[in-house]
Amino acid sequence: MTSPAPVLLSSSSVFPEPTAAAFQLAAALGYDGIEVMVWTDAVSQDAGALRGLSAHYGVPVLSVHAPCLLVTQRVWSPDPWERLRRAAELAETLEAPTVVVHPPFTWQRDYARSFADGLGRVADRFGGLRFAVENMYPVRMAGREFVPYVPGWDPTDTGYDAYTLDVSHCAASHTDSLEMADRMGAGLAHVHLGDGTGEGRDEHLVPGRGNQPCAELLSSLAGRGFTGAVAVEVATRRAKSRAEREADLRAALDFAREHLTTPTPVDA
Repeated sequence: MTSPAPVLLSSSSVFPEPTAAAFQLAAALGYDGIEVMVWTDAVSQDAGALRGLSAHYGVPVLSVHAPCLLVTQRVWSPDPWERLRRAAELAETLEAPTVVVHPPFTWQRDYARSFADGLGRVADRFGGLRFAVENMYPVRMAGREFVPYVPGWDPTDTGYDAYTLDVSHCAASHTDSLEMADRMGAGLAHVHLGDGTGEGRDEHLVPGRGNQPCAELLSSLAGRGFTGAVAVEVATRRAKSRAEREADLRAALDFAREHLTTPTPVDA
């Protein structure tokens, strides 16, 4: 059996603490690396600062999440292609093999129109990187549902070379994450590990605290030929203390390690 996938701590998992805290916690808890969520924290945008933190704590950056969120639309540039290019440069500098990117928002008409072809061109330019497009979810408000992404929230409907499977987003879209992994096929390059209850919102629970088949997904990865990383992306912003946040992040890491090393029968 191949070695289990590395387990990363997404810097978004320590919010509202800053990016630097993710390195400290990852080192203390024994994570294999960091996924840097590029956002308004200046450290998350600075290759020199990130390299310094990585060296100080002995924790490598193994993926970079491009600034695709609503709150990061002005990070680096209002141009989404420039933001993606800068994310790729950051990943290349840090020797992180994966860049996570979201599908375009509906109002990003020019970006959306050329997204598939443009992503291919960026991938050609940065040949050592994988640009893994993430599955999203419909938004439900006041009893109505709308999809803020073009052409939709499910990237497999379009088809890309590489995907990020976000388990919490599967819950929010009422999709089974094992079925999503099947649709992604050989393109499954990266996993965002969280959980959800399927209540129609993006919860990012500690894995095992929702109703997604998190354990089954993790134990199936080796049999799928998965060669990427699993990034813990859970919401701890409501933690009442650092100790409570640390306990949740330790529980998520323990869950990931347990099930990544417990292969399904096909892998045995």
